Amino acid sequence: MVEAVTSAARTAPGPDPDQALRLDPAPRPGRAARLLAAGRRHRADLLAGLLFAVLAGWLTHGLWPAPGQRVLALNPADQTLYEWFLAVDSRALFGDFGLITDRLNAPDGVNLMTNTTVIALGVLLAPVTLVLGAPVTFALLAAANLAGTALAWYLLLTRTLRARRLAAGLGAALCGFGPGMVSQSNAHLHMTAQWLVPVIVWLVIRLLRAADPAGRPDGPDRRRLATSSLGLAVTVTLQVFIGEEVLFLTALTLLVMAVAYGLADPVLLRRALPGFAGGLMCAAGLALFVLAYPLWLQFAGPQGVSDGMFSPHYFSADLTSWTRLSALSVLGGDDAARLTTGPAEFNTFLGWPLLLVAVGCALWLGRRALVVACLAGALVVAALSLGPEVVVGGERTGVPGPYALLAGLPVVDGALPMRFGLAVLPLVGTVLTLAVHRALGERGRARRLVPLAVGAALLSVFPAPLPTTDRPPLPRFVTGGHWRDCVRPGGVLVPVPTATPKDPWPMRWGTAADAAFGMPEGFFIGPYGRNGSATMGTWQRPTSALLADVAKRGVAPAVGDRQRRQAARDIEFWGASCVALTDDAPHAETLRRTLEQLFGPGTRIADAWTWRF
Repeated sequence: MVEAVTSAARTAPGPDPDQALRLDPAPRPGRAARLLAAGRRHRADLLAGLLFAVLAGWLTHGLWPAPGQRVLALNPADQTLYEWFLAVDSRALFGDFGLITDRLNAPDGVNLMTNTTVIALGVLLAPVTLVLGAPVTFALLAAANLAGTALAWYLLLTRTLRARRLAAGLGAALCGFGPGMVSQSNAHLHMTAQWLVPVIVWLVIRLLRAADPAGRPDGPDRRRLATSSLGLAVTVTLQVFIGEEVLFLTALTLLVMAVAYGLADPVLLRRALPGFAGGLMCAAGLALFVLAYPLWLQFAGPQGVSDGMFSPHYFSADLTSWTRLSALSVLGGDDAARLTTGPAEFNTFLGWPLLLVAVGCALWLGRRALVVACLAGALVVAALSLGPEVVVGGERTGVPGPYALLAGLPVVDGALPMRFGLAVLPLVGTVLTLAVHRALGERGRARRLVPLAVGAALLSVFPAPLPTTDRPPLPRFVTGGHWRDCVRPGGVLVPVPTATPKDPWPMRWGTAADAAFGMPEGFFIGPYGRNGSATMGTWQRPTSALLADVAKRGVAPAVGDRQRRQAARDIEFWGASCVALTDDAPHAETLRRTLEQLFGPGTRIADAWTWRF
């Protein structure tokens, strides 16, 4: 979207409303006029931000006023995981934080770079987490990511494209609250935190402006090239510690658009390419200097993985899904759910109304380079979303998809094909913005028809509030801090049963304690697949497997000397300080008798039976 945004207005004729998109600064008005205009602009920006915040609050209102008692109904397991991530990130305020954490999967630990741990967000909001709890931080981020992304796009569209505020507001609303963004809000904080993407776009635009020597007797603006490269490196580095998948989708989309825009405007390409390419290489070098160790740790370090664990064949978008409405929209139906893998992946469900209006707006705008670049980017990422084999209406066609050309490449494996559909939202939003901007500057039917058509299309995908449900209460053993009577400082607590990817609820104990103790096993991505490949969680030790079976079936096992010796070995392997069984555990009485046969009589602490080691 970068070069596309940049010189669109250079080629636009004077009376055309797209002249508002020009890159060259307009003549500066007087001081009084500037202050008056700035006041009006800031009031409009504040109103836009307030409207976006109200909409985000309404969509996530089910988590309030007590986030600690409510949970997302459609994806509670992932919410449990992200709240644990936020708790671990908050340890940075104590100086007790590393990219390899020992607070889960004891004793091996978990590689935070391999997992989507939103480190930058967790550290930034650590005071909130430590004072109010990780559920409050999660609820804040679930809403703030939507509103912040929309506001960031609004500012880019009004400042850089110089679009009218109504036009920018409509386009930005799709960017922040489109079907994919709302569905990813079902616990995927790393995918919805996209408010740095417009900043990246703006910095690349600024870099291109500085690299274009047109109108400058001394050639490219080297000072601006340097500051833009530095700013881009800093922003990219921050985005890595928020969500690498979003950064990958942004970079790929910008690359496609840069090629398309360069082909549409070869004069600009020849003029600015040397300085622009040099600035990008400088930014990449600076970012890699900082990121070299974290990225090495992610792919080759302890508990790191070099491959993706999710099958691109399974996580591919159904071609039909593009014409359907998300089940999480007001007008959507539950039948759409069969065309995706879950409630967090309605990434491509734009529906016929929005698609037709977007295509109509693009045709009406004509062959402007910016529009051509947006269409090229949208078509490429939409095609990649179909995965390695095209699926239509739930049926595999045997036709290879464009993604097959990328499958198996490093980094690409970590991006789910259907999530490429998220990159379409800002591209369609830009086209809609340009169309409404132009229509508002014209006379006749277009002035009313285009904004009405765009508004109606956006209403067709208007989201419904995220479903929530009551959160099971935590035991007093945890909330009352009684675990401190059982666990050595920094030690390992073994909940019964232990956390697994299918049932990560015991990880809430660690979250409530601000990750002050370690736990064995759990829900995370690690190198426990065949030949060290990525997998979810780790294999269970014999004792945890035995206890999990009791919790599932309620049948007391035969416990002899062999099981007791194995239990002692597992306790030693975990480095456990304490084993705890709370009264709310499934089949708690049978589990207690089993634990007494393994470890002897337990000690009662609050609402838990404990065994210290």
